[in-house]
Amino acid sequence: MTKSSIFYSITFIFLLSLTSILLASIFLLEYDKQDYSEKLNKKYSIIARSTLFHLNKLISKKELQEQIQDYSLSEIIDKEKKKNIITQSKVIQKIKSKIGSSSILKYDKHHYLLVEHQNAILLFKDNDYQPYRYDIIKSIFGLVFGIIILSYIITIRKIKPLRRLKRQMDKFASGNLDIHCNSEGEDEISQVSNAFQHAVEQIKKLNSSRQLFLRNIMHELKTPITKGRISAEMIDNEKQRNRLINVFEKLELLINEFASIEQITSGEGTQNIRPARLIDIIDESIDLAMAPSKALKLEIDANLVLNVDFRLFTTAIKNLIDNGIKYSLDHFVIITATANRISFISKGSPLEHDLEHYLQPFIQEKNSHHSFGLGLYIVDNIVKAHNIKFKYRHQDGLNYFYFENIENLL
Repeated sequence: MTKSSIFYSITFIFLLSLTSILLASIFLLEYDKQDYSEKLNKKYSIIARSTLFHLNKLISKKELQEQIQDYSLSEIIDKEKKKNIITQSKVIQKIKSKIGSSSILKYDKHHYLLVEHQNAILLFKDNDYQPYRYDIIKSIFGLVFGIIILSYIITIRKIKPLRRLKRQMDKFASGNLDIHCNSEGEDEISQVSNAFQHAVEQIKKLNSSRQLFLRNIMHELKTPITKGRISAEMIDNEKQRNRLINVFEKLELLINEFASIEQITSGEGTQNIRPARLIDIIDESIDLAMAPSKALKLEIDANLVLNVDFRLFTTAIKNLIDNGIKYSLDHFVIITATANRISFISKGSPLEHDLEHYLQPFIQEKNSHHSFGLGLYIVDNIVKAHNIKFKYRHQDGLNYFYFENIENLL
């Protein structure tokens, strides 16, 4: 859970609320305890002082009774009972003076006043006992705590579908359209989830229609191309025959490239990952590009094995070989490969724009009469599907197109 998460924020707010209530309850308990003790002390100090005055013969018994008549007290006469109460009770407060001492005791949920004098020890039971409100305060704050915790659980349960929705959206962003986020609730989150699910279903339908349309077109085009090539083989004029065969081969390559584009954009780009030797991939790419051996120089580790979609990766390398031969000044390309980089090096002027400009579909160099502007676009998408990087630099009159982070494919 990150600090920017709504779940983190809600949890933090509830924890802050609980902490505040806890501190408030502690303060109130201490304050109430103090107030409780002060009230007891005020009440019993009058009784204790009057009793000690009487024991010291400062006031008469009649005056004593007049002073304590408003308080409902009864003296404990039984010596055994008095002893038990004094020894087993809890002392709330004790005050000493020259004429004697007094203590407020609590025993068996009652208050007692113990008055000690050198001539006598008196114990009075308070018949108007008012219990300390500690349990009541604890119960009230416990209830508040319970309400807040219950509110937190309800709130988290209400927004919990957001996590599920986010996971489904992450899957959707990665190209996986097989997601399910329908909700039976009627709140706003459920409405958003259902709306997103509906949008995904519509996209799946459109995507399926597009794939079916493209695949049907490619299938239908391959038939006349095959027939055309067979017919071209029957032409007696060798020059015309070779020219037509090259045209049909070029058309077939374009169909295959369109198939690659369709595979990548439909999210199937990396479903056929298999180990393959890089030298075999490049050999197949050279065959597809129909590049003469004199136009290439290979500096490759023959033992280098990559985990790639063989057909897509050969298409990407074929396009770079094709572009390198077409656009280089000497129509020559050097291919080098290490465990972390595959480079395509050719002589030429630097690109007029950043590489990103040429990665858009239907972009071509001004002097090109052969490119449909899809070559680098296809290369970039295939590279991204394999989780590596496609970069460019110009140095010492040479153009370097290269794949980085090849270690991701080892």
